[in-house]
Amino acid sequence: MDVKRLEIDKFVIGRDDPTFIIAEIGLNHNGEIDLAKKMIKKAKKCGADAAKFQMFDTSELYSRDHKLFDTFESLQLSREGWREVKDFAEKENILFTASVFDKNSVDLLDELKSPMFKIASGDLTHIPLLDHISRKDKPTIISTGLSNISEVEEAVNTFYSNGNQKISLLHCVSNYPSSLADLNLNVIETLKRSFRVPVGFSDHTLGTTAPVTAVASGADIIEKHFTLDRNMEGPDQKLSLPPDMFDGMVEKIREIEKGLGDGLKKPVEDEKMIKNARRGITARCTIKEGEEIKEEHLKITRPEIGIKPKFYELVLGREAKKTIDEDEPLTWKHI
Repeated sequence: MDVKRLEIDKFVIGRDDPTFIIAEIGLNHNGEIDLAKKMIKKAKKCGADAAKFQMFDTSELYSRDHKLFDTFESLQLSREGWREVKDFAEKENILFTASVFDKNSVDLLDELKSPMFKIASGDLTHIPLLDHISRKDKPTIISTGLSNISEVEEAVNTFYSNGNQKISLLHCVSNYPSSLADLNLNVIETLKRSFRVPVGFSDHTLGTTAPVTAVASGADIIEKHFTLDRNMEGPDQKLSLPPDMFDGMVEKIREIEKGLGDGLKKPVEDEKMIKNARRGITARCTIKEGEEIKEEHLKITRPEIGIKPKFYELVLGREAKKTIDEDEPLTWKHI
């Protein structure tokens, strides 16, 4: 299956490349720049490749009488605050990015020179927003929670219609927390076959089983909520991974990558050293020169020194060109 690779800054994302791991800090900074910096530093230490936030103008996201308006407004950072956070991430050598929820936030993230955009699942069908993002001609990761395949196709086509093919998709189940029974990780392969782009997994389960399994199922990207402490205030803290668990998840992912390989069925170097596993055709008894070789003369034993077992029928009925001793491996020179 020919799947495009995606380049984001110094990272290359695709089948044979390391899994791109995103620490979804999201709203867990609680509107505090110092806390955001601590989380960035810790995420980097835990092995994350990117620290992702949520960038929005609350007045463009909710009406003022919505019950969540005040909560989100308290979590909104200023332009200067975002610049400070971005500069800190750059200093820590971790990719800074954000899910963007409105055109002004798209323009701000672009102004901050983030190398990519992220589109949240809820905005997959927000075609005007996707159109605006796609025209920036930057790599974009699109979450696909809540959607069916035709809605994903419409989102992808929005980018392609503007000449931007720098996309990847994330399979996602948007309920918080998600149960393992709902994950349907085989969708990762479905999306790859359908759109021929890198596909990852945005995980909302409480543990690390799902993201590690997703990598084994072909995920090129893992996005996982990150917190310093699940007991902190905030809507997403309890479903996020604290540092010790996030670090453990990254370690498991890096371990499983070693076992995935390139998909080509061939002996590995260490297997080539094994001499006693396969068998060859051997003389069960002495076979005299000129004697017709019959089934009762032969056995198939380890190691595979002589003629391979697949040629057994060709050996039967041949005349021995010279005497073959008992337990001597047969070679083509014997017949």
